[in-house]
Amino acid sequence: MLLRARLFGKTYEFGSIKELLAKANEEKSGDRQAGIAAQSAAERIAARFVLAEVTLETLRQNPVVPYDEDEVTRVIDEAVDETVYQEIKGWTVGEFREWLLADTTTGEMIRRISRGLTAEMVAAVTKLMSNMDLIVASRKIRVISHCNNTMGLEGTLLSRLQPNHPTDSPEGIRAAIYEGLSYGSGDSVIGINPADDSLSSVMRLLEMTYDIIRKWEIPTQNCVLAHVTTQMEALKRGAPVGLVFQSLAGTQKANESFGVSVDLLDEAYERAQKYCFPPGPNYMYFETGQGSALSADAHYGADQLTLEARIYGLAKRYHPFQVNTVVGFIGPEYLYDSTQIIRAGLEDHFMGKLTGIPMGCDACYTNHARASQNDIENLAVLLTAAGCNYFMGVPMGDDIMLSYQCTSYHDTASLRQLLGLRPAPEFEAWMESLGLMKDGRLTEKAGDASLFLQR
Repeated sequence: MLLRARLFGKTYEFGSIKELLAKANEEKSGDRQAGIAAQSAAERIAARFVLAEVTLETLRQNPVVPYDEDEVTRVIDEAVDETVYQEIKGWTVGEFREWLLADTTTGEMIRRISRGLTAEMVAAVTKLMSNMDLIVASRKIRVISHCNNTMGLEGTLLSRLQPNHPTDSPEGIRAAIYEGLSYGSGDSVIGINPADDSLSSVMRLLEMTYDIIRKWEIPTQNCVLAHVTTQMEALKRGAPVGLVFQSLAGTQKANESFGVSVDLLDEAYERAQKYCFPPGPNYMYFETGQGSALSADAHYGADQLTLEARIYGLAKRYHPFQVNTVVGFIGPEYLYDSTQIIRAGLEDHFMGKLTGIPMGCDACYTNHARASQNDIENLAVLLTAAGCNYFMGVPMGDDIMLSYQCTSYHDTASLRQLLGLRPAPEFEAWMESLGLMKDGRLTEKAGDASLFLQR
């Protein structure tokens, strides 16, 4: 296979599809750290010039981790709808990009084509898109899911209420939940990252959040983001679980470093379908992030964007209620500054939706990254314009347990007001019943958590 281009009097040649994909990627500090990034802007453009002429069939035949070595590769390839694939396998990546962006191409058409894609195809077309291209294409695609309420409807923006506490104090968590609910946060999930992920602690937090949901008849679901095996045991012992969570990576080796496998995830999915308390049918919650495989030394020389696309191909197997990329959390070793974080957020959102999963974003950064709260607000506005399903809701945008900066309760309220969006319809009706919202707008009662101390 000849992968060569001549640009500005210099010939650039790429030894494999994996190398070509890496060199075509936008500048990422993680790819630079791995020694696989383009050495110049000219080499990056040459790689994209060559990639635009590669067929989708070639990309399927050349996964970045071989089929016989990696179960993630096998899951993705075996899920391909062969009828759809036969229709598109002759398209070049450039033609695929033009089709996605064409005015005549609808979201329904894209959703159908997504059944014939592999992760390498999804990653490749993403590399040829500008930030605005990613927004335009993402905006077309709606992926709808249902657990105890509905995610992904046109005109809605949901929020995960994230009331983390450094000691898992029930009083502190409960106060943060009440404040978040009063701003309209929590329709995605009331999801706690536990400081103590022992079974007893996880079950205690599940019971507490379920009691709040039941007492106030809130159309949402709970989740405690412990390891999936702990949640499975909690389910076995009768704990009220709304969503089953797990972080995922894009290779089998990287997932093994997280303590998970496809067989284990299959078991968790089966148990969630059987024992989670909401009506469903979507019960799984996954989080991802560019750089996870590299941080585990399990990237096989592949770039972090392509490996991220592979996570979405794996997540799709479990028909999740929600997935989000924790875009700036891993740190500047993988996404150095606000330019890279914003780009990665737009890439991940697009790739998730193109894969066919309900995609949100934890628009965030760590304190040692070259980014600020203004940068994260910029990303949140861009993603909302792109049709992002949900963001995190953290008290004051400062997670005191995980020590990173994020979007706040009032950020989601502001984004809804700015772009004419509303909560999940079931959740909005509940807010109206409490006088917190009327005709899609927050009332004067909003933000007053004392409402929930009156019963």
